Amino acid sequence: MFASAGTASAQCGGASWYALTSMTASGERMNPAALTAAHRSLPFGTKVKVTNRRNGKTVVVRINDRGPFVKGRVIDLSKAAAMKLGFIRAGHTKICLQAAK
Repeated sequence: MFASAGTASAQCGGASWYALTSMTASGERMNPAALTAAHRSLPFGTKVKVTNRRNGKTVVVRINDRGPFVKGRVIDLSKAAAMKLGFIRAGHTKICLQAAK
């Protein structure tokens, strides 16, 4: 689990993606083409490395929103991040995330 200061050890669970263009909880407009994500508690601006457990692909994203609000999911990713992780068609996948170096 993540420490309160935003440092990370591994956190695993489900991930989904979203491509809205509304305002995020951080106050910036959601950009589906940016490598960003929503997490329930990590500070805005935190960068995390997300690994798709099904295919091994990874991406580094910046937390700029709050969510997900679905049981079992630990992160909601932008469409661009989901494309890099290779799960656009599925809509969700199993991931692990950790602090980006």
